Amino acid sequence: MAAKRLEIMDIRQLLQLKSQGFSNRKIGKILEIHRNSVNEYVRLFDACSQSYQDLLKLSDEELFVLFPLKGRTDQRRYEDLSTHFSYFLKELKKPGCTRQSLWQEYLYQYPQGYCYTQFNHHFNDYLKRVKASGKLIHKAGEKLYIDYTGKKLYYTDPSTGEVISVEVFVGILPCSQYTFVQASPSQKREDFIDCLNDCLRFFGGVPCVIVPDNLKSAVSKASKYEPILNKTFKDFALHYACSINPTRSYSPQDKALVEGAVKLVYQRIFYPLNKMDFFSLKELNHQIAVLLEAYNDHLLTHLQISRRQQFQTIEQPYLSNLPCEKYEIRYYKTAKVQKMGYIFLSDSKNYYSVPYRYIGKKVQVQYNQKTVDIYYNHQRLVSHLRSFKAGIYVTLPEHLNSTHKFYSDWSPTYFEKLATPLGPSVVDYVRALIDQVAYPEIGYKQCLGIIALATTYSKQRLNNACKRALGFHRYSYRTIKNILENKMDLAEQDLGSKTNIPDHENIRGPEYYQ
Repeated sequence: MAAKRLEIMDIRQLLQLKSQGFSNRKIGKILEIHRNSVNEYVRLFDACSQSYQDLLKLSDEELFVLFPLKGRTDQRRYEDLSTHFSYFLKELKKPGCTRQSLWQEYLYQYPQGYCYTQFNHHFNDYLKRVKASGKLIHKAGEKLYIDYTGKKLYYTDPSTGEVISVEVFVGILPCSQYTFVQASPSQKREDFIDCLNDCLRFFGGVPCVIVPDNLKSAVSKASKYEPILNKTFKDFALHYACSINPTRSYSPQDKALVEGAVKLVYQRIFYPLNKMDFFSLKELNHQIAVLLEAYNDHLLTHLQISRRQQFQTIEQPYLSNLPCEKYEIRYYKTAKVQKMGYIFLSDSKNYYSVPYRYIGKKVQVQYNQKTVDIYYNHQRLVSHLRSFKAGIYVTLPEHLNSTHKFYSDWSPTYFEKLATPLGPSVVDYVRALIDQVAYPEIGYKQCLGIIALATTYSKQRLNNACKRALGFHRYSYRTIKNILENKMDLAEQDLGSKTNIPDHENIRGPEYYQ
């Protein structure tokens, strides 16, 4: 229930009863005034920082100035206050500024000005008129809201004529409403991070907090109260020394400002673009940048200042400095250190060495386009330069013990040299086996086993076994070992030595096959 405005005589009676120690409830009963009205006036009395006796000594005119009747406001005092409303709104956007400090500044300039309660009452009325409630007053440099538009833009592939759809990323600094827009191929993590990098470079600084929607590129598991961010986005925040605070699921009020910005982007950028043709993503983004410049320079009707001017005068000084380099997206995997002392990176199909004492351990692998970092229990063991050639072993010699250093020279040429003294068929078989397997390490191990068979069997038998197996569909160490164990290489020799076949009337001669 709204509090009733009292006449001056009622106010004096109320002051007298309060000075005599009566409770608000008792005063309401005595004066037949609703308790809400009594409570409100007592709050007004207390806000004036004067005792009840001092207030009773004031004239009716002075009491009227302090506690005006509903619908009648001291015009001069109100005009003095109202001329500062736009200044107050601007100052409140600065970090550390409060209404209390603004009220004290106002009283210093106007000692007979409104008490704090009336100050807030008139200022709130002003905020309602300009549609800027106290809840939506954002501090400069505090937040960056980001989202993707629901609608898409398009360009045409000139070689095929295919119309390709693209996503549109929007970032807005809520204090100044300065906006960034960029088209990207998709909402995938790589494209999302690229857009964020370009967004922060566009603003020339970093806010305290980035506020994304619960999109998959940013949030691994959505939650209204504690969403789980993916590791790449966390790493991005560490690189730029800021925090991430996703909006709550099913809470549109958390992102009302960016939703409003998206609607304006549809009007000021999408609509003009729909009348143009583009033949590459680069062309499309160039035209978006042109329209975005005009959008940020457009005067805001209720403030008569542009987004760019607000950004430059209010927000830009409060953004943190950008790091020297852009963030490069990092990937995270768990791998087991193989017996050889390497981890296998499946993305580029190659191997990276780890100190041999960690063989058999599970390690964490973090990598980007330049480096591969390997961690064990959050301690970095090694940082390798990344290779993109499949099958390569990236090795640091100090990672290998005396036994493993023997493996560091392994290569197809190395095994061909080892096989040469054992016979030409052994060399051919080793070469074919290495060419056949997907990962060289598997072939190297089998080649080592085949060559070792020469110590158990003779060189000649090993060469004959390889010669027999060269015509098989698959090459392996097990195949050669089976041939030797079952003496199939000797049976081949026996068949070759029997050249005289006895004549018989039922045996066709060679002339039959002419």
